[in-house]
Amino acid sequence: MIRAVLCMVLLAWSAFAQAHKQSDSYLTIVQPPQGATLDVQWDIALRDLEHAIGLDTNADATITWGELKQRLDPIVAYTTAHLQVTASDSTEPRNCPLQFQRLLVDEHVDGRYAVLRFAAGCPVRAAKIEVRYSLLFDIDPNHRGLVDARSAGNSHAAVLAKDSNVATLDFAATAGRGFGSFIKEGIWHIWQGYDHVLFLLTLLLPAVVLYRDRQWQPRESLRDSLLDIVKVVTAFTLAHSLTLTLGTLGWVYLPTRIVESAIALTVLLGALNILFPVVRERRWLVAFCFGLIHGLGFASVLIDLGLSGWSLVLALVGFNGGVELGQLAIVLVMIPVMYASRRTSTYRRFLLPVGAALVACMAIFWMVERWNGVLIT
Repeated sequence: MIRAVLCMVLLAWSAFAQAHKQSDSYLTIVQPPQGATLDVQWDIALRDLEHAIGLDTNADATITWGELKQRLDPIVAYTTAHLQVTASDSTEPRNCPLQFQRLLVDEHVDGRYAVLRFAAGCPVRAAKIEVRYSLLFDIDPNHRGLVDARSAGNSHAAVLAKDSNVATLDFAATAGRGFGSFIKEGIWHIWQGYDHVLFLLTLLLPAVVLYRDRQWQPRESLRDSLLDIVKVVTAFTLAHSLTLTLGTLGWVYLPTRIVESAIALTVLLGALNILFPVVRERRWLVAFCFGLIHGLGFASVLIDLGLSGWSLVLALVGFNGGVELGQLAIVLVMIPVMYASRRTSTYRRFLLPVGAALVACMAIFWMVERWNGVLIT
């Protein structure tokens, strides 16, 4: 049990450090109908560029257009040093030097992004391209680069990470090669999404106990515990899968500040329900209702990638499948630990109330932080 408590504390510490949406950039590479030059658009969060090279020159916690233009040369130098594109037809790969063209600013679901447009001058018209990506990995090993390569109506997607920072995209091939990377991204997203994990734990931890006589008491039946867990996990899965799909397709939309604040609120309410049990028998209904909100949070990863058609379907299915696999792994690890320790006073009288109180404090911190928004605007 001591190890379980330590794990809870470590999880809480990590959660405070990563309260925001995971750091992503969006790289779109388009091959025009004619010619060898590729059109490259790279959307990078202003907050990420601030951490990497500094943009807020007057230290007033606000990035203006003037400050952005003033730091244009360092921005271009930093980004081009961390991206390499090569093209090949039937010959060996040839480098495509990036030539900066224009700087814009765009509003994404999680804040403002610098939009950098380049022309990649390839010596040959590419049959396939190789993208080598290393942006921000030295300061944020969890950063991801989401790539969308398009040519002649075909679209190919990939997710680049520190341990897999090279992608080969074949314009002539059918879409689908990026499917595995989106499965992996879904797994890592749930494992690193501490708010999602903590909400799930607030529903799982009471599954092996019952609240009777104003205290938590152990369940006698493993079958009843498993049935409760299955109900909760199934309801949460169905709900967030539904809104993940609707949100990614653009059929349902809520501002990110509202979604992320609401996710923090669900974590708070889940923790309070352990401290002051109100919903005792139908926690699966809570899991479903609140899971709808969490699904919109998951959708933010795919919305800004701008995929369409078959590539969007594969990315959506792969990412959602990865989320479910990551969630299942957490559940399978937790079940034997929870059931084996359910009779101990440490679990019922310490871990449940203290853990719930700690989670509630973190949720309040997240709510305030997310509602107020990030300092970099």
